[in-house]
Amino acid sequence: MSEHIDVFEMARQQLAIAARYLDLDDGLHQVLASPQKTLIVNFPVVLDDGSVKVFEGYRVQHNSSRGPTKGGVRFHPDVDVRETSALAMWMTWKCAVANIPYGGAKGSVKVDRKQLSRRELEKLTRRYATEINIMLGERSDIPAPDIGTDAQVMAWIMDTISMQQGHTVPGIVTGKPIALGGSEGRTEATGRGVVTVMEEAAKIRNLNLSDARVVVQGFGNVGSTAAKLAEEAGAKVVGISDALGGIYNPKGLPIQELFNRYSGRDGGIREYKDADPVSNTDLLELPCDILVPAAIAAQITKENADRIQAKIIVEGANGPCTPDADRIFDDKGVFVVPDILANSGGVVVSYFEWVQDLQNFFWEENEVNNKLTKIMRNSFASVEQTMRSHKTDMRTAALIIGVRRVADATVTRGIFP
Repeated sequence: MSEHIDVFEMARQQLAIAARYLDLDDGLHQVLASPQKTLIVNFPVVLDDGSVKVFEGYRVQHNSSRGPTKGGVRFHPDVDVRETSALAMWMTWKCAVANIPYGGAKGSVKVDRKQLSRRELEKLTRRYATEINIMLGERSDIPAPDIGTDAQVMAWIMDTISMQQGHTVPGIVTGKPIALGGSEGRTEATGRGVVTVMEEAAKIRNLNLSDARVVVQGFGNVGSTAAKLAEEAGAKVVGISDALGGIYNPKGLPIQELFNRYSGRDGGIREYKDADPVSNTDLLELPCDILVPAAIAAQITKENADRIQAKIIVEGANGPCTPDADRIFDDKGVFVVPDILANSGGVVVSYFEWVQDLQNFFWEENEVNNKLTKIMRNSFASVEQTMRSHKTDMRTAALIIGVRRVADATVTRGIFP
């Protein structure tokens, strides 16, 4: 994330734009502009060498008017409470756009997990889960994986809370291993949703996906899955990057081979030699039809937006484009599918997982994928229709839908007491 950009202020600017379209009452606008609850914890962990280190963590619940709050847990050295608050707000709108009965939340710990052993990571996870336990619950706040966390971390959180409650609580987290009540299709869900809306955007722009050149920034869970599924759909993935840098080949890259042989290695995908090395910044400016920023926030700003060559941008990450960049893209006619629509596949299938856990009844993968695809296409169609009726862009249209649904629920419930 750019150190010069306050993403929480960015999220509030986006809310203000939607509020003008909806003519929101000032008091209601204030309610939606601030998190309901913010917990900051500082907790010690005994490291393998016997030394003690104190870590800072957060859990933010933005709004629970439409249901229990839902949101990932991020382990990253650059997180702070304002970024976590922005991510929680975006989760609220994301759940509302997909029309699933959740509010938004987010958790994070300021840590570089690569510096921790597996045992240290487990101890940190269990202590963090214990510290934020006062906010968690199957019916109140349900974490999930995000940057730096995975199914194993979710398993440790579930076990920690279960041990404290005295019985197994599978619905306390989503994104768990299948053996512990996870859902088929959950790991690929966000990337699958990205490619589903990519296909819908391509239709609007009269672009045949099988002829499209795609660039993906980020080769984590979302980026790698989106790249693989785009390739399966016939697209040519010409550029991709991970945390160490990117590679480019205008003839196309072998995504499955890159994932199997190079992902997670010390040298990353840049060890693949049949491609030109590029920086993460330059990767965004490569010639392509579709760009998928799937890394971290604030990657596309007023400084580089005018150099982006893509016709379509599908936001796999949260907040990769700043409001200044949005204005440039609007002038250039670039079609941006916003994060609160594009990457909502993860929370949709997290919802499916939660429902399965509460019912103790599990679905087959094709049922999960079919339900996900249907919701993504319906959400895209609703946002497109709103875009056309309000004569605005896709982000503003998605925010109009999301903010309206949350505002209506908040007003209908009233203010207690």
